[in-house]
Amino acid sequence: MKDRVPYVDLAAQNQALEEELLEAVRGVLRHGHYILGPEVSAFEQQVADFLDVPHVIGVNSGTDALVLALRALDIGPGDEVITVAHTYFATASAILLVGATPVFIDIDEETMLMDPELIEPAITPNTRAVIPVHLNGYPCDMTPIAQVCQEHGLALIEDTAQALGASYKGRMAGTFGVGCFSLHPLKVLGALGDAGMIAVSDDALAAKLRQLRTIGHRDRDHVIWVSGNSRLDTLHAAMLSVKFKHLPRYIQARRNHADAYTTGLPDTLTLPPRHEDRQGIHCPFVVRHEARDELLKQLVAAGVDAKVHYPIPTHRQEAFAHLPPRSLPVTDRVVSSILSLPSSPELSEDGRARVIETFSNLL
Repeated sequence: MKDRVPYVDLAAQNQALEEELLEAVRGVLRHGHYILGPEVSAFEQQVADFLDVPHVIGVNSGTDALVLALRALDIGPGDEVITVAHTYFATASAILLVGATPVFIDIDEETMLMDPELIEPAITPNTRAVIPVHLNGYPCDMTPIAQVCQEHGLALIEDTAQALGASYKGRMAGTFGVGCFSLHPLKVLGALGDAGMIAVSDDALAAKLRQLRTIGHRDRDHVIWVSGNSRLDTLHAAMLSVKFKHLPRYIQARRNHADAYTTGLPDTLTLPPRHEDRQGIHCPFVVRHEARDELLKQLVAAGVDAKVHYPIPTHRQEAFAHLPPRSLPVTDRVVSSILSLPSSPELSEDGRARVIETFSNLL
């Protein structure tokens, strides 16, 4: 039997950089500045230059990036935040963790992302912010989203967990408002553990975020906020700087896989959207099929490790059952058909060809 086509191979990615990663670790061990050491600010500057923003603040996870962004904007009890349910549940969890209420709106069927036309009808006197999610590494339609936020005086927070390197009309996703990124190992740029970051243009907001990430300290002896410990570890930053040099290659590999899939997969599948003004990074590459569950079983049996991201939308998760019920017919329909294919940078051309061949044999 042929070897399986893995969904992802993190060991292979990191083993290819093993000596560089170990040397970065040795550098931290030698200087001993393990908390907010020089590697943290160096990594933050690398990403800030890449995104073309003044400030990037390294934190300990993508979830905490969202929580800190909400806290920095003084969003809390009694406030409402408009977002979507077709996403990882951490988006809504962050809203609840600051005491605010998530208000779910439906998605656009083609892009599977926030439908901008549904934002305004969901606004109430308690609405304080909108969180679009650049899911699957594909950017939301940011012009109308930013416009409605500006017209109604709402904060714009972008959940860019899966979309570092994606762009909309030539501008990087995560730079239209407060951009929250995950550096989880499965993301396009992954740490060797949990990590995240926040991109922001406002100087005062950036200063507040840096204080909030480090237990509310203004300096060593003065605490001005009650906050948690959300710092990006120096070791993670050191290794992320090594991997950051390879980010363009990682993104291009995903786009090459997407081009090959788009050309080679059967037309009975609904493929990811493509627009001239948007550049996605396909993290992950998601197709749709009405008989998804049966197709998934057959793919796995044939040695293709496909996944589903995510089979249960947030508004139907038990942890959110206390929220007012929302009718989200497009979301419910979409999640029953989505299927994530192997598309990591480590996927070989032979492995990709096997995925296409397997689909051709099954459909």
